[in-house]
Amino acid sequence: MSDTNVNLACLSCGQVNRVPAARLAAGPRCPKCKSALLPDEVAEIDIRTHDAAVRSDDLPLIVDYWAPWCGPCRMMAPEIAKAAKALGHRARFAKINTDDFPALSQRLQIRGIPLLILYARGREIARSSGARPSADIEAFVRPHVSH
Repeated sequence: MSDTNVNLACLSCGQVNRVPAARLAAGPRCPKCKSALLPDEVAEIDIRTHDAAVRSDDLPLIVDYWAPWCGPCRMMAPEIAKAAKALGHRARFAKINTDDFPALSQRLQIRGIPLLILYARGREIARSSGARPSADIEAFVRPHVSH
């Protein structure tokens, strides 16, 4: 994997970037907006960034579909953050407020939240609904990340 490039959409501005795989652990930044391409925290994204990342990311992307009024969603937020830190630069985590983007919820046929969807190379790989502890989130993601 060291001689290959990885496509990553910036989770701040949506710009698609090519990053040498060997440099992922070095904390690459978006040349357009200077944001970290592998942020330490779960990134809050909009629909344009969501679609760019789902379509172009070569690393697994885990998106948390949530709403501020949802108690289980709020309880799960720190657990997702723990899982994101544990998986480091092998996967990226983002969240999108379904109340702000109801058309996305309809397009993805989201029937309940919280919902995690795992994407890889432009395809939906798996879904996990309901609140989960970080260990379960990591177990959901680990089979799809390279070590």
